[in-house]
Amino acid sequence: MRSFVPAFLLLAVLMAAPALADDDAPKHKITQADSFIMIEPMYTTVVDAGRPQGMLLVAIGLDIPDPVLRAQADQGMPVLRDAYLRSLMSYSAAVVRPYQQPDVGLIADRLQRVTDKELHRKGARVLLAQVALQPKQP
Repeated sequence: MRSFVPAFLLLAVLMAAPALADDDAPKHKITQADSFIMIEPMYTTVVDAGRPQGMLLVAIGLDIPDPVLRAQADQGMPVLRDAYLRSLMSYSAAVVRPYQQPDVGLIADRLQRVTDKELHRKGARVLLAQVALQPKQP
């Protein structure tokens, strides 16, 4: 019985160590600004001649200095993200071609309009982090 007690205690310590380490791990922040919200990258299909020809990647963040609007945006993020994806899907199907660079200014303006519409007021600024086009491999 005595040989099981140290083994049991060792097992308990080993199992608790990863749980304690996760709590103390520093979280990676993209910026020191509290007003910045990073949004997961969005992927849409590029269509040409009625066929999928590649993928468009758009990664954005929102700069929202107003804490009330930032809380509203954070709470409504699923709706906001859905609106972004719908807008990007229609844009990538109608405008983007696999042999041309996408117009990042047009994408930013489009997403800014969606943001203002979904938040019902201005005050959130869309910041493009990345736009990439991956053509379909032959």
